[in-house]
Amino acid sequence: MGHSMAVLVDSSLWVHQLRKRGEPAKRDRVNALLENGAAAWCPAVRLELWRGVTNDVERKTLRRYEALLPDYEISAEVWERAIGLADRGRAAGVTVPLADLLIFACAKTHGLEIAHDDAHFDELTKLEA
Repeated sequence: MGHSMAVLVDSSLWVHQLRKRGEPAKRDRVNALLENGAAAWCPAVRLELWRGVTNDVERKTLRRYEALLPDYEISAEVWERAIGLADRGRAAGVTVPLADLLIFACAKTHGLEIAHDDAHFDELTKLEA
């Protein structure tokens, strides 16, 4: 397996990879990360995906990924970072979904890149600066 930089793949991209009707470009992006061994996730991403499961094929795929993919911990440090971001976001008039705060904070805490299709992450990147 190639030891390229692990990339935390957000739910906003996984859904395209899991569903037949997903956008091909977004599916390809996830498949490329899976193929080179860079794809990773965290419990917040897994929860979002399980919450959106629509059939047994998707269930089977998620179980397979749970066996294969690095699952980065939502540690106490991640929670604290997410809380700090939420506070700065409020002060800046930016409201971000709870899961996105955790996913972003998890990636930053573990030194991972994030692959996503969600403008909230761009807002969070600005708050980090």
